[in-house]
Amino acid sequence: MPSLLDDLSRAPDVQAPNLVAVDATDRLLLDDAAPLVEACGPGQVVVVGDQYGALTLGALGLLGARDVRVHTDRLTSEHALQANAGRAGLDGFTLHGLDADLLRGARVVLVQLPRSLAALDEIAGAVARHASPDVTLLAGGRVKHMTTAMNDVLRRHLSEVQAGLGRQKSRVLTARGPVPGPDAYPERQHHADLDLTVCAHGAAFAGTGVDRGTRFLLDHLPQAAPGAVDVVDLGCGTGLVACVVARTRPGTRALASDESAAAVASARATAAANSLDVTVVRDLGLSQQADDSADLVLLNPPFHTGATVHPGVARPLFTEAARVLRPGGELWTVYNSHLEHKATLARLVGRTEQVGRNASFTVTRSVVG
Repeated sequence: MPSLLDDLSRAPDVQAPNLVAVDATDRLLLDDAAPLVEACGPGQVVVVGDQYGALTLGALGLLGARDVRVHTDRLTSEHALQANAGRAGLDGFTLHGLDADLLRGARVVLVQLPRSLAALDEIAGAVARHASPDVTLLAGGRVKHMTTAMNDVLRRHLSEVQAGLGRQKSRVLTARGPVPGPDAYPERQHHADLDLTVCAHGAAFAGTGVDRGTRFLLDHLPQAAPGAVDVVDLGCGTGLVACVVARTRPGTRALASDESAAAVASARATAAANSLDVTVVRDLGLSQQADDSADLVLLNPPFHTGATVHPGVARPLFTEAARVLRPGGELWTVYNSHLEHKATLARLVGRTEQVGRNASFTVTRSVVG
């Protein structure tokens, strides 16, 4: 099956000439894993962080793995894997959370290194607690994004860590000897100025902190559609904004939505920690919500796909917000000012005005006509 990896697609993720579905890290991980996978029985190979299916389908179609268990944080990645598997005529994998069901009895774990050290810490800790005592974890990444701190994180949970030789600007860290410890996630932090406890799993954006863009949006929240009843925190992260809405606007129905499994788990934990009634869903955009069903949408959109900055990442979220907002409904967006989303918001949503700007961020109000 020589063309298997070459035929993979990024869809439904952003498409662009400089964005690929398979990178050198995927290929290096599969090459390093080949002799280890050959010695594995069914259900003993696990993949974590597969972006578009290269690792999972490569393990199945090229290395002969069987009954591969997979965890991807992004729902986009799950959909891409399933679509690529259908086109390739491959099955034999199951999707899981980052938990014991994913890792129980695993002897080989293939990981695309996350950008966040906390995300890597949660993954490595779960491997140490739940995988087989003879597990080998292979974690690969692009050299320019790797640091020695990643080795240190792995050593907290696996006693032997070795860096392999680089190839095509990628490298694999090999770790063995699990040292099981308690599960530290979700982490918790109380913010006295908000009177709110924020909970975060490792891969959740900004962790237990309050990123500067979100804080700037919160400064303007009292002005946003004061009479709104149905309020959506789109791309909710830890659910901080939805929880502030639920606390400060009694009688509203707050919905928090994100495609990240870690974000959804974090948002649910944040709502529970503060005894707030917030509905949290894992979704691509707002596909589960009806047209004309919201009065206010609050959005701090992503602008990266992987390590690449791309303004197109936010556009599907703008379109979804416009669809679910009722006539006269408002979308309040905070974004890095250099991205200049205002014209796009006016085209996709409706009349858009700037309501706030500081050295880094812009807040806009878009009204559905």
